[in-house]
Amino acid sequence: MTTTDLPAPTTSTIPGPATPYQDDIARYWDHEARPVNLRLGDVDGLYHHHYGIGDVDHAALGDPDDSEREKKVITELHRLESAQADLLLDHLGPIRPEDTLVDAGCGRGGSSVMAHQRFGCKVEGVTLSAKQAEFGNRRAKELGIEGSVRAQVCNMLDMPFATGSIAGSWNNESSMYVDLHDLFAEHSRVLAVGGRYVTITGCWNPAYGQPSKWVSQINAHFECNIHSRREYLRAMADNRLVPQAVIDLTPATLPYWELRATSSLVTGIEEAFISSYKDGSFQYVLIAADRV
Repeated sequence: MTTTDLPAPTTSTIPGPATPYQDDIARYWDHEARPVNLRLGDVDGLYHHHYGIGDVDHAALGDPDDSEREKKVITELHRLESAQADLLLDHLGPIRPEDTLVDAGCGRGGSSVMAHQRFGCKVEGVTLSAKQAEFGNRRAKELGIEGSVRAQVCNMLDMPFATGSIAGSWNNESSMYVDLHDLFAEHSRVLAVGGRYVTITGCWNPAYGQPSKWVSQINAHFECNIHSRREYLRAMADNRLVPQAVIDLTPATLPYWELRATSSLVTGIEEAFISSYKDGSFQYVLIAADRV
């Protein structure tokens, strides 16, 4: 790949958010600088905006009285969030170096970098946050992959990609900021027939009856609107996205949250996640769907 594969991002043509709510989202993430995102990313330079999965390696944490304990906890939390991104990429299926992928709601670009490193293809990230796009593009340049990995400021409901031009796309914990029918209509438009869409997301469990108080707390904390699992499947069906895998990751994400609750990175929202996962009102799921 040469550094001329992707056009250089332009900052002079950044569009304004289409609605007041989108303006609020952009403002929220432009000003976000949580240590929980930055300190974890500092471990190896992959900056994520999602949570983790998998069993905690307690041996790697060492003794509770170890002076390096907190550093080891942060390293372990980052390992679990990168394992989550790896699982998402596993479900994209076979991707060729000549393909283009879309990371919708890309944050600071950690998953985009991982996708390029795995597949050798181009990855286009989109975000409403100019600060996130600037960070991601700077990191890609530092890695020497700015010709293959790019973040740009745009609305994921109106992406600047030709119809049918994308081999695979995903939302990693970003779909709770938009209407699902609008979101999946746009993914369906840009994906080639046979292309794969993957999402990992928290969703409220319709079997519970209604969003629990814990889900309401999470919505308020992140200024988002969590959807039900049923809404995801219905909106996909309405937009020619046929699920090939629906995986309940709730048991796999609890260890991450329980470890994070013991760390210096607590934000106050940990109890809501842990309690809602345990009482069944909130679920963490992966859905992989093919464009037909």
